[in-house]
Amino acid sequence: MEELRRAAPDLRIVNLETSVTISEDWVSGKGIHYRMNPANVPCLTAAGIDCCVLANNHVLDWGRSGLAQTLETLRKAGVKTAGAGPNLASALEPAMIEIPGKGRVLVFAFGTTSSGIPEEWAATDERGGVALLGDLGEQTVSQIARRVAALKRPGDVVVASIHWGDNWGYEVPRDHRDFAHNLIDQASVDILHGHSSHHPKGIEVYKGKPILYGCGDFLNDYEGIGGYEKFRSHLALMYLLTIDSASRNLLRFEMKPFEIKRFRLQRAATQDAEWLQGVLDRESRALGAQVSLGADNTLALGW
Repeated sequence: MEELRRAAPDLRIVNLETSVTISEDWVSGKGIHYRMNPANVPCLTAAGIDCCVLANNHVLDWGRSGLAQTLETLRKAGVKTAGAGPNLASALEPAMIEIPGKGRVLVFAFGTTSSGIPEEWAATDERGGVALLGDLGEQTVSQIARRVAALKRPGDVVVASIHWGDNWGYEVPRDHRDFAHNLIDQASVDILHGHSSHHPKGIEVYKGKPILYGCGDFLNDYEGIGGYEKFRSHLALMYLLTIDSASRNLLRFEMKPFEIKRFRLQRAATQDAEWLQGVLDRESRALGAQVSLGADNTLALGW
């Protein structure tokens, strides 16, 4: 909270990978079902979260009734959502956030089956669900481009938030890079916010636009679970992006390192920040960017 107060961002966006419901309509065939009680929504509002993207593989863990309560709870709490809804049109509709004196931010959210989203969770004209992409091809890019063009005004910043890929591993698939580049080139996307990996992945800046291929988890309940220790998923990053209001290009990109411990975030130790810097620098250099370690263990992206 202290870091958020210090940074004072205009907009705070998270991928909320859980239902917010007391529904008991659990989905069979899944090994893990996440939910938080609607009474605990102050855990989100206390942090001033403006937008929760919901196109992920846990938002329907407790059925469409659970999704409906999730959407209603967040609406009542004043938190905008994107990527899921009671029908396809609403799932595809972006969250629109007005930044006083600066313009609007449009947050479009999508998911892919590569992240574990079941195909039957896709929203349709008749049923609720997530905005599920059939593929990452040219036709999909064109569809997104048409939606953006229909809503984007001069000066708007467009965020494409995508739940894609495996939970573990640093490789960025070629089709992910191609899709990200095409969204920037053809759909006027200014920021690509990728997630699904449980640890941070390399970062790219393409034509002045930041591409986060995998943000990692910011807060999770994996403490004590073994099997993937080498990725050190208990280390988390707060991503702070500064965008030029005229060109909508990236001006500054900082990351604040934290450690998840006992369901709380605490500042990461210097040796942990150094480890994160080394890994992110290695992975980002393959994408044309660099990561350095500065004062207060702040990581900075160069490009």
